[in-house]
Amino acid sequence: MTHVDEVITRVHREEWARVVATLARRLGDLDVAEEMAAEAFATAVERWPAEGVPPNPGAWLTTTAHRKAIDRLRREVRREEKHREALMLSGTPEPLGVVDDDRLRLVFTCCHPALAMEARIALTLRMVGGLTVPEIARAFLVEETAMGQRITRAKAKIKAARIPYGVPFREDLPARVTGVLTVLYLIFNEGYLASDPGREPVRGDLTAEAIRLTRLVRALLPADGEAAGLLALMLLTEARRAARVSASGELVALGEQDRGAWDRELIAEGHALVRARLASGEAPGRYQILAAINAVHTDARDVRDTDWSQVVALYDHLVRLDPSPIVRLNRAIAVAEIDGPQVALAQVDALPLEGYHAFHATRADLLRRLGRSAESRAAYDRAIAQAANTAEAAYLVRRRDQLAGP
Repeated sequence: MTHVDEVITRVHREEWARVVATLARRLGDLDVAEEMAAEAFATAVERWPAEGVPPNPGAWLTTTAHRKAIDRLRREVRREEKHREALMLSGTPEPLGVVDDDRLRLVFTCCHPALAMEARIALTLRMVGGLTVPEIARAFLVEETAMGQRITRAKAKIKAARIPYGVPFREDLPARVTGVLTVLYLIFNEGYLASDPGREPVRGDLTAEAIRLTRLVRALLPADGEAAGLLALMLLTEARRAARVSASGELVALGEQDRGAWDRELIAEGHALVRARLASGEAPGRYQILAAINAVHTDARDVRDTDWSQVVALYDHLVRLDPSPIVRLNRAIAVAEIDGPQVALAQVDALPLEGYHAFHATRADLLRRLGRSAESRAAYDRAIAQAANTAEAAYLVRRRDQLAGP
């Protein structure tokens, strides 16, 4: 046995479990993780004798295995595309050949309607969006173990039911676009306020990629109002990115931001999309309403000029479409600007959001405005304990420390 063979044998013995565990977390499927790890070790046997053993063999194997998993998915998509092209020559419906972007093709492919909506979204975020299981779990406000199990079950269903990972026909897109838009929205949100304390608090790479892909979806489906609404929402949010984190690394609240630092070109584009959707006369969906709310905020030259009554009216409309606790929490924040913090606090206290840091941060601010400093401090402490974003945590610490009293 050569020296390299001995190294590979030792690495296999010492690193196999860790490599597989890491891949399983990334891919959401233990069987695939083990298969990809085996392929990575086979590649090491071929390459390391000639290239030398890398400084960190375990990391090399994990990276190689992950790339092989992505390559496999892409090969399956391309193989299906060739099959579709052959069918098209025989007069069958047009495939999704108009989408030239590989990543968007993968998103549409993974958002298979045979899976439950939450399962397809979680699986796509993991396999294509590149989000980790903890990041996805935080997006859904569930425990990491529960999300890992959800992704694993989705993969198992695909395998057991032999659901094909094929690029959909054009007429299949309406059944998939809702999931696709949700995936892009959640990717953008992770970039807008990163939930991993080990990363930058605002991830411009994710927000930019989400915007790019949403532009492509809108071009692909120009009549889809929600695609236009989501693009407008992203643009109006991204326009404020330069003003959202201070030089000291602290989150800057909307009311405290330097509005002169906002990107006026993005705001103008976002406003134009919102106006176009309003002029269409069609009933707006969730993303269109959220975009309209952001249009109100970005239209105000100063926070004091914000038309809060219009914001509340838009949230009233949104609650009818999506009566989730988070939507009602955001509505209560706007209500506080019209009816006062006492009315808003009563609404907030009725929400089942004990595990959500923004719930406690909102309560802390309302209690502060009511002069209930001790209760506000306790709420800030809970928000800080649950906040994963470093810039947001720094902001909450400063607000807590400004409270009067012990």
